[in-house]
Amino acid sequence: METHPDILEMRSRHEAAERVATTPRAQAVETLAFLTGLYLAASPWIAGFNNLTTLAVTNLIVGIAYALLMSGGFGRAYERTHSMAWAACALGAWTIVSPWVVSGDVSTTRSIVNNVIVGIVALLLGLAASAAARSARSDRSDQPNRSNRSAGRGRGMPAP
Repeated sequence: METHPDILEMRSRHEAAERVATTPRAQAVETLAFLTGLYLAASPWIAGFNNLTTLAVTNLIVGIAYALLMSGGFGRAYERTHSMAWAACALGAWTIVSPWVVSGDVSTTRSIVNNVIVGIVALLLGLAASAAARSARSDRSDQPNRSNRSAGRGRGMPAP
């Protein structure tokens, strides 16, 4: 591994990910997103619309998916975190419209207010995660690409 031609780039990418992942903002977004997903999964029983079975099942599935998608993503590779954050935004948007889209008459005041508020929070947290991932990628691209200079040396190419 020590002789890998892209070791410097890989190391700088890991260091950038660690810097962003340890910020209080990133940790707060990750924690709030996880709690939002857990609440969404349990919301039919908390808000009292668990008799609307299609919406209850939808919220349970989307809430678990959101919590799993957003938990722990900041400490990983930011190329994937950026995509996961946009998927979380889609789940937040789905949560907003789901009382009107799922089959059956599930649009009660409780279910609409609950899903719209939780969906907006989920959407905003997904956007915040996407912004954090984008800033980490732009921080990495601002640094000079040292691996391109060293990569050619091992392949019989002259040094620049």
